[in-house]
Amino acid sequence: MEYADVYNKDRRKLGKTVLKGDKLTPGEYYLAVHVWIMNSKEQFLIQKRASTVLYNPNKWSLTSGAAIVGEDSYGTCIREVNEELGIEPNMDCAKVMFTLERGDNFCDIWLVQQDINLNECVLQVEEVSEIRWATKKEIFKMIANGEFVPYPYIKRFFEKIS
Repeated sequence: MEYADVYNKDRRKLGKTVLKGDKLTPGEYYLAVHVWIMNSKEQFLIQKRASTVLYNPNKWSLTSGAAIVGEDSYGTCIREVNEELGIEPNMDCAKVMFTLERGDNFCDIWLVQQDINLNECVLQVEEVSEIRWATKKEIFKMIANGEFVPYPYIKRFFEKIS
């Protein structure tokens, strides 16, 4: 069982924790990250969600997850990439592009610029069934075909990196 810190609307810890997945009361938030990894060819490392995951099974996506107690966004980014892909993100080439308030969470949208050999990745089979590189154009085509999770911020993200 994993627990998460609870934040207020100003993103300040309230000094309380909840079991991850438990419903929060209005005005309470947890911390989450979405991690986009872009190589020097401006391709993005995307991952196909396992058939057994609760949300968007068998759809292409990106590395994401929620913070655990005591963890900040930076640490969550490192842990999630390591857990799901079995690699260390180069945090010297990483930055938060923007933050979204999404219902009961603050979600930091990370960009990590890093060339990764896909053969070196060790997938967390409970979460990820495949990985590959994809261009912005390919991702938009996959969204149109219902193959990629249609993140509501995706146009904003790609505009910021153009």
